This record gives sequence, C-alpha cells and structure tokens, in this order.
Amino acid sequence: MKMQELKEIAKQRGVKSGTMKKAELVKAIQRAEGNTDCFAEGKAATCGQEQCLWREDCD
Repeated sequence: MKMQELKEIAKQRGVKSGTMKKAELVKAIQRAEGNTDCFAEGKAATCGQEQCLWREDCD
C-alpha cells in the first residue's frame, strides 16, 4: 500500500500521520482500531489476522 493511501486511512481513523514512516503509521492505525500493533514484526504467518489490511505488506 502506498503512503498516500495510508495517510488517507489514518485521517479517516483520526490518526495524524505527520512525518511517520510507513511501519510507524500502520502501527498507529492498528492501535486506533483497537488492534495489536504488530505490523512488520515477522508475525504474519502466525498472527491469525487473515483479513488484516496490512497483511500483504507485513513481512
């Protein structure tokens, strides 16, 4: 997912993206959604979050 798309999702969730890097922004969105902020931590195969928006870019 491109940064512009991430920033739009962040805005919709009330997250201020500022100068965050991609992983930081995804984790902030995950927290805002009430989910575990596990993006890019090598857990995609075992997280059980099959419908996660970030799964494709996770690892």
